[in-house]
Amino acid sequence: MKLWAISDLHLAVDSNRTALRALPARPGDWLIVAGDVCESLPLFAEAMAFLAARFARVLWAPGNHELWLTGRDGGAASSAAKYAALVAAARRAGVDTPEDPYPRWPGGGPVVAPLFTTFDYSFRPPAVAREAVLRWAAETRCVSADERLIRPAPFGHIEEWCAELCAAAEQRLAREVPPGAGTVLVSHYPLRQDLVHIPRIPRFSPWCGSVRTGDWPVRFGAVLAVSGHLHVRRTDRRGGTRFEEVSLGYARQWDASRGLAAYLRDVTPDGR
Repeated sequence: MKLWAISDLHLAVDSNRTALRALPARPGDWLIVAGDVCESLPLFAEAMAFLAARFARVLWAPGNHELWLTGRDGGAASSAAKYAALVAAARRAGVDTPEDPYPRWPGGGPVVAPLFTTFDYSFRPPAVAREAVLRWAAETRCVSADERLIRPAPFGHIEEWCAELCAAAEQRLAREVPPGAGTVLVSHYPLRQDLVHIPRIPRFSPWCGSVRTGDWPVRFGAVLAVSGHLHVRRTDRRGGTRFEEVSLGYARQWDASRGLAAYLRDVTPDGR
C-alpha cells in the first residue's frame, strides 16, 4: 500500500486534462492532491470523482486557483462561498477535505491532515514593510492574480481570513492528533518561509504562505509535509521532517510524454 502525492494539476490546460484522464488506477493506494486542481467548479467535481474511483482514498487541500472567482465558479459570491461549494463537491465524490476528520495511515501510522491556510504577505524580506509589499513586488512586475480574483468576504482582507484559518487548524491539530501519533501535514502552501525556492520570481514570495505555520511541523510531530504552489518539485529536510513539493504545473513545466503517473510522488510513511 502506497501514499502518493501531487499538486497543481491545473486542469484548465488541455494537455494536463488529457493526462489526468489517462492516469492508471491504483485501487489499493491513497492519493494526496495538494491544491490548484482547477478554477472551474464543475471540472473540479469531475476530477475528484475520477480520482476517487482510481484510488482507495483521496485527500484534498485547496490552493489559490480553486478560490479564484473567474466566471467558472458556480456563481459564488465570495471565495469563502466557493470553498464551501468545493468541499461539498469533494465530499460527494468521497474525497477527504480539511473540514473532515483526519484519517490515520493504516497500521498505526501518522495522522494525515489536509490543511487550508491561504497567505498573509508575511513571507517577505525583513526590510520590506507590510504596507510596502505590493509596491515592492510590482517593481519587478510580480503581482499575483490573487489580488484580483480572490475575494475573502465576509473577511475584510485575506490576512484576516488567513489568521482565522490558521487558528482553526492549530486548534484542530492540537485536539485531534493523539499524543505520539505523528502527522503528515498537507497544505498547498509551504509551511516554512525557508522552503520558498523560486529564483525566477523571488518577489512572488508574499503570496506563498504565512509565518504562522512555521513551527507546525515541530509542534505537531510531522514526519512529512506535502505542499505545492511553487511549481518547483523538490525534497527538503528540516529537523525530523521531510518536506515534499509535489507540483505538476503548466504544460511547459513537465513532460507529457512520460504521463501523469510519472509525476506522482511516493510519500508513503516509513517507506511502506
